[in-house]
Amino acid sequence: MITLFAIPKPFIGPFARIQRNALGSWRALSPEIDIIVLGGEQGTAEAARAVEARHLPKVEVTSAGTPRVDAIFAAAERAASTDLLAYVNADILLLPDFLAAVEVVARRLPRLLMVGRRWDLDFEEMIDFGDRHWSEAVRRDVQARGKLHASSGIDYFVFRRGLWREMPPFAVGRTMWDNWLIYSARAEHVPVVDATASVTAVHQNHDYSHDAGGWQGVWKGPEAERNLALAGGLDHYFTIADASHRLRSGRLTRTLDWAHLRRGWHTLPVLNPVAGRLHRLVRAAGSAVYQARRQVARWRGRI
Repeated sequence: MITLFAIPKPFIGPFARIQRNALGSWRALSPEIDIIVLGGEQGTAEAARAVEARHLPKVEVTSAGTPRVDAIFAAAERAASTDLLAYVNADILLLPDFLAAVEVVARRLPRLLMVGRRWDLDFEEMIDFGDRHWSEAVRRDVQARGKLHASSGIDYFVFRRGLWREMPPFAVGRTMWDNWLIYSARAEHVPVVDATASVTAVHQNHDYSHDAGGWQGVWKGPEAERNLALAGGLDHYFTIADASHRLRSGRLTRTLDWAHLRRGWHTLPVLNPVAGRLHRLVRAAGSAVYQARRQVARWRGRI
């Protein structure tokens, strides 16, 4: 099966409902799924018990006290009962199509990273998981009111144990660490699968009241800047749009549309330094041809 893991925010205010909904949806996928909840924030132990998840309260943190991504993933891998794992943000509802997608991708690929875009939804109800039609109701809400997030929003990562042998000590909940995970997988020639068309991952909308710095703290604060430096800069800002494969209607295919090929040309020097030399030569040749054509046009009096 699979091990799902997350590190929730404190279970206070709207985040109590949001995160209990998320954890409940994961447990509703199957009683056999291994769920690991990390961190010692208020209400975490009780929420873990409610869904029969394992609780790992101690996680290494940054100098600012924020849990470290590398420590979260390492602890989950050590404790996981399966070789297949998935980190999922603790505000994400997973519907039954998630397991179906994981099964297809895991059966086809020995090495993998499966990601996908989320659906943003204003959702203020507490889900009754005793109602066997709860997922159909959520899906109707998504179809009626949901908004598909941009490819930069990455809320789940399905992978096999040992995918990232080394990971920088990113601060969780800040920018860039999720983008680096995709970059690192692509740099290691691991197939990255965009499962957006097959997985309905629902983000329950919320504000940034959980962070003392608000939106600015999450996206522009010192730990965000530190994450950017640890990631190696914006050259390593990869998104779901950089996936090498797509899963649609149960079929796994290479991503070969024009937008992906154009993006691949720009990221070629980052992913393959040797091929990057060819990339620079072609760009230089193209620039030379352009300048030559402009000079000829001047001679002919067109400029």
